[in-house]
Amino acid sequence: MIEQSRWSKFSLAEQIGHIGSEISRAKHWEEKGDAAGRTKALERALDLISLTLADSRHRHRLKEIARLQEIVGAAFAGANDYQISLADLDHYCLDFALLAKRH
Repeated sequence: MIEQSRWSKFSLAEQIGHIGSEISRAKHWEEKGDAAGRTKALERALDLISLTLADSRHRHRLKEIARLQEIVGAAFAGANDYQISLADLDHYCLDFALLAKRH
């Protein structure tokens, strides 16, 4: 896993973009029927979300980041309480990745 000091060098948009990459991988593995690959990708996404929550620059965004963690955690557990698919999460994170790429 990436070190907090290195992770903190990324902007919030870059961080969410990287989280989105793991969600995209999870979606890919889900579509292929590979539960182990899906699980590993979601674990990495949750690890990255935890690093983002620990980044003191994002104190004003904690609620949104914590909600993302909650939704990804529910997907990891196989729950669909929020009725949000991995495709929906992928799309949400893609906007951040595109923003990061522009800057």
